[in-house]
This record gives sequence, C-alpha cells and structure tokens, in this order.
Amino acid sequence: MTVGFSGEVAEYYAKYRRGYPPPVIEALRAAFALDADDIVLDLGCGTGQLSLPLASRVRSVIGMDPEPDMLRLAGETAAGQGVRNVTWVLGADSDVPGVGTLVGHGSLAMTVIGQALHWMRHEELFRTLAPLFRAGGGVAVVANGTPLWLQDRAWSRALRACLEDHFGTRLEATCGTGADDRRRYAEALRAAGFADVEETLIDYSDELSVDELIGGVYSAIPADRLPGQKDRPAFAERIHRSLPSGPYLESVQVSVLVGRVT
Repeated sequence: MTVGFSGEVAEYYAKYRRGYPPPVIEALRAAFALDADDIVLDLGCGTGQLSLPLASRVRSVIGMDPEPDMLRLAGETAAGQGVRNVTWVLGADSDVPGVGTLVGHGSLAMTVIGQALHWMRHEELFRTLAPLFRAGGGVAVVANGTPLWLQDRAWSRALRACLEDHFGTRLEATCGTGADDRRRYAEALRAAGFADVEETLIDYSDELSVDELIGGVYSAIPADRLPGQKDRPAFAERIHRSLPSGPYLESVQVSVLVGRVT
C-alpha cells in the first residue's frame, strides 16, 4: 500500500476530508455488537475519521496507516479530544500479520477500512484477517460517497472538466466507491470464508463552500502531484472560476459492507 498522502496533503486531509455521520458509527457498532471489551483495527486510518468516534464504544482501537504525517495529525486530534485508548501504528495491509502477533488470534472484534481498500491487495488481506477475529467479529469496508468530481451535479461536472484539463488525464477512478467495486469486495469476503456478507447504505446531504471544495480536492492529490505553494493560489483560482455559482450541494451515500466470522 503506497499512497503518497504526506506533508501538506495530510494537513488538507485532516481539515477537509469528509467525516462519518453518527449513523455510520452506529451501523458499525451494531454489525459486530461492539462493547467495552473489544479491540478494533482501523486499517488505513488516515487522520482518525473512524478511529476517534469508534474509540468511545470499545476498549481500544489500533489505528494503522503507512503515512507518518497522517498518524501525527491523528494523534494530535486524539490528544485534543482527550481520547487515550487509540494506539497509532505505522504500517500497511502487508503488516497485518504483525497485528495478529501483537493482539493474538481470535482477539479482534472488527477491522474497519474506510475509503482505503482500493490501495490494498484486498483478497490476500481478507484471508490474512480471518483468523484474527473473535466469534461474530469481522471486516467492515466503508465507502464514504463518490469523489467530489464524479457526482451528478453541475458543479461537480465543471470541477471534473477543470481537473482533467489541468492534469491532462481522464478522471474515472471511483476510489472503491462504485457498485462494481463493492460487488468485488463482497465476493472476495465470501471467498475468504466470511459469512453474512451484507451492505448497509446511509444517505446524508451537505453544503460545501468553495474553500471546502478546493481543500477536498487537495486532500485527494498525492504529494508529488500537488501544485507547489507558489502555484497553488492560481490553481485554486482556476478551480473557482470553473465553478457555477453556489451553493454547492452534495448528496453522499455511505456504503458499509460487512462480513462476519462464525
């Protein structure tokens, strides 16, 4: 899992990346009957958008990510919120066997992967995770809506055209949020021996400012492609000029795909 979301990209991620509404956290709790004795692994945890709200519902959370800057910001946010039961670990999906050594087989209640599975070797990962869960535990794959530039809105289509022109490439990747992606993940969960594979959809709406739109774009650009500091104001102005007048409304559908061990 090599992403390149370090440095300033991580800062934008912490400030502008979508969080998860309370119904998503409740769906995760209910799916695995999480309680105060449980341990959860948040794989590809980013800056803690899932780790932190889950922490109040379980004994401990392991937040694992391959980017040190993501973990630094997650730790700062946790400290600011007074959250003390999250352990931040530098690592990727290839390091999951080490988690088994750390906590022991049959110890995890859930591994949650939020908007990050498309960076991982998911079939191998699911097989590796299966022995780590307690009875009734399992995997949750959370897709937090389609990217800003792939929505069925006039502002989104204008944003996409602007970004495609700037980067000279078509933007078609759904980042694991598309229906075909979710079907592939569901099939892989079943093939790895998970049962009761099911999907819950949670809808919400939001209104974005221009700054939030631009910050959201910056949070999704790998560090080596993010415009430099001196070029960024012109890039932001180009995006702003391409957009129609606001408000910039988006309808977000969160998918929570789960598979349990028996």
